[in-house]
Amino acid sequence: MQRPRNPMIATLLNLRGNGRAAVYTEPLWGLSMMLVLPYASVFMLALGVNDNQIGLLATISILSQVVFGLLSGVITDKLGRRRTTALFDIIAWAIPCLIWAFAQDFWWFLIASVINGVWQVTQNSWDCLLVEDVDRSEIPKVYSLVKVAGEFSALFAPIAALLVVNLGLELAVRILYLNAFVIISLKVWLLYRYTTETATGLVRMEQTRGISIWRSLWEYRTVLSLIVRSKGTIFSLVIAVLVGAVALVNGIFWQIVINQRLGVPDALLPFFPMVRSLLSVLFFFTIIPRLTRASALKVPTLIGFSVYLAGQLLLVSIPAPDAAAAASTYLLLAGCLLLDAFGAGILFMLSESLVALHVDRNERSRVMAIQRTTVMLAIAPFGWISGWLSGMDRSWPFLLTSVLLVLGLVATARFWTTTHEETHAVEA
Repeated sequence: MQRPRNPMIATLLNLRGNGRAAVYTEPLWGLSMMLVLPYASVFMLALGVNDNQIGLLATISILSQVVFGLLSGVITDKLGRRRTTALFDIIAWAIPCLIWAFAQDFWWFLIASVINGVWQVTQNSWDCLLVEDVDRSEIPKVYSLVKVAGEFSALFAPIAALLVVNLGLELAVRILYLNAFVIISLKVWLLYRYTTETATGLVRMEQTRGISIWRSLWEYRTVLSLIVRSKGTIFSLVIAVLVGAVALVNGIFWQIVINQRLGVPDALLPFFPMVRSLLSVLFFFTIIPRLTRASALKVPTLIGFSVYLAGQLLLVSIPAPDAAAAASTYLLLAGCLLLDAFGAGILFMLSESLVALHVDRNERSRVMAIQRTTVMLAIAPFGWISGWLSGMDRSWPFLLTSVLLVLGLVATARFWTTTHEETHAVEA
C-alpha cells in the first residue's frame, strides 16, 4: 500500500501502543468537557458569580495546579505513568464535574476549582505515557494529532446548543456536567485498558521504590540544575508561559465578551468554538505540516504569534452593537475565528513540542513537573488580572493578551535557542 502523502495522516495510521491509545481516546473530550466549556463562564454569571470572582477562581485553580504540578513528577515516578493517569483523571475531572453539576454559588465553584487543579498530575503522567515510547522525530506530529483530536470535539457542539434552547441555560449546563462525568469515566477506563507502562516508567518505579515523597522532592535540586543549564529549556519555558497565559484569558473571557459585549445569544455560543476547531483541524492537515516540516521551528513560531495577535486585536476593535449582534459583528467574529484557529493551534503544538524536545529523557517526569509548576506560577496572576480588567471593560482582557503575544514575538526573534538534538529531532 502506498504511504499517505500527508505526514499527519501517516503518523495517525502508524501510531502504535500508548501513543495510539492516548490520541485515539482524546475525541471523547468532545462528548464530555467540550460540550460544556463554551457555557462554563456564562453559567457562573447566571448563578450570580461576577467577573472579578470568575477571574479569582481561575487564579485559585492555577495555584492549586502549582501545588500538584510540583508533586506530579514524584507521583508519576512512584505510581507509574499509566496508573497515575487513571487515578488522577478521576479525581481531577470526574469529581469536579459532579460538583459543577449541582453548584449553587461561588463556593461550589471554588471547591471544584481547587480539586480540578489536580489535573496537573495527570497532565505530566499523560504526557510521559504519550511520548516516551514514540520516536522523537514524530513528537511534533503527535502533539498536532492531540490538538486535532481535541478540535474534532467541537463537532458535537450543536448538542449543547439544542439543550440550551429547549431546557434553558442553567438546567442544560447541569445536564452537560453530569454527562461529562460519565464520558470522562469511560475515557479513563479505555485509556487504562489499552496502554502499558512505559519503559522509562518501569525504570523510575523501580528506582523510587521505598523512597519517600519528601526525599524525592528534595532530590529536585539536582533536576533544577539540569533546567538552569539548558538555554533551550529556559526558552521553551518562556514560550510556554506566554502561550499559556493567553490561552487562560481566552478560555475564560472569549465567550463572555461575545455574549455580554457583542450581543451573541446563549444558544449560539457553542458554534464559535466549533467553527474555530474545524478551521484549526483544516490548518493542521494543510498549512501547519508544511510550515513545521523543516528542521527550524523559529519562523513558524513567529508566524503563530503574529497571526494570533492579529486575531486578538481584531476582537478588541469590533464595535459593540446597540442590542443584538449585527451581521457585521458576525462577519468580524468570523475573521477572529480564522486567525485564532491558526495562531492558537500552531502555538499550542510548538510550545508543547519545544518543551518535549529540550527535556532530559532520563528525568522527563521530574523536569516536566518543575517546568509545569513554573509555568503555572507565572500565569496564575493573569486570571485575577483579566477578571479585574473585564469588570471595567470586557474587551480589555484582550488588550492584555495582545501585549503578551507581542512579548512572544520579541522573545522568539531575539532569544531563540536551537540545540543539535532539537534540530535532529524535527527533521522528517
